[in-house]
Amino acid sequence: MTQTHDSLTELEAQFADHLELSPEAQDLLFRDARTANTFTDEPVTEEQVRAIYDLVKWAPTSMNNQPLRILLVRTPDARGRLVELMGGNNKAKTSTAPLVAVLAADTDFHDELGKVFPHFEGARDLFAGNDEMREGSATLNATLQVAYFILGVRAAGLAAGPMTGFDADGVDREFFPDGAHRTIAVVNIGRPAEGAWMDRLPRLDYDEVVTSV
Repeated sequence: MTQTHDSLTELEAQFADHLELSPEAQDLLFRDARTANTFTDEPVTEEQVRAIYDLVKWAPTSMNNQPLRILLVRTPDARGRLVELMGGNNKAKTSTAPLVAVLAADTDFHDELGKVFPHFEGARDLFAGNDEMREGSATLNATLQVAYFILGVRAAGLAAGPMTGFDADGVDREFFPDGAHRTIAVVNIGRPAEGAWMDRLPRLDYDEVVTSV
């Protein structure tokens, strides 16, 4: 259920007024958004996914390296193979979602640096000789991009059900046989069904998180 500006707490309304986004957009992306566990059978279109990516591709990554790779699991055969690698309750969630995306870090992202970071001619070579640095950068920045992707799904008026409970090595072997990708998350996408989420859990307050020096 979407909050109206009038229904926000006094403190929430005070802070909402300091943001450029409308209160409705704030609710859509953050306050009302939840991790969805069940979905309606309304399909997610190719146009919606393209619109999501066209928005989130502008988010920042280190050296603009953009290591996230998105695999859309659309065929029944691929869905079945993925479901077998999901853990516990995630099997049922993944088997029934309108669309499932496997989000992975490409550890060969450095091969694209000539295109995405052209002003530094030595960028590719900097990473090519250091596997540990390359894999660390790929994982960190792709994880950031996973978060951006979830916000993009919400911006499209859809719900996301991100999961990390699965056999990651198995997913890598099954769907990324080149050995260069590391699966970070599996995200179910669609319109939330009635009762799709649990009650909102508490968040830490500002003073519990923020300090100044």
